[in-house]
Amino acid sequence: MSDAPSNLQHPLRTKTVEELLSALRLLNDNEELFNFMLDVTTPRELSEMAQRLQVAQLLSSGMAYAAIEAETGASAATIARVSKCLQYGNSGYATVLAKLEEEGT
Repeated sequence: MSDAPSNLQHPLRTKTVEELLSALRLLNDNEELFNFMLDVTTPRELSEMAQRLQVAQLLSSGMAYAAIEAETGASAATIARVSKCLQYGNSGYATVLAKLEEEGT
């Protein structure tokens, strides 16, 4: 169970966003999800999201900012933003990282 507060009243929690979240849950595998993501994001956006997840994984493993910057090419600002989300965010990264660890990914 997450310690993060409920986001049911978040201003971005619109009907349209709810439909997007439901659509993502309907996709059956990485191929379907990849194809959808290619359609709804730019290549750069998709790459940046993947980079942020990698940064979160490395921060969670205790790696130093400078080493993360060297390994991922992420800016210091991106690393700091991800770190802030890990510490004070809505536990989205923590949830995903835990699920990835469970899967052994």
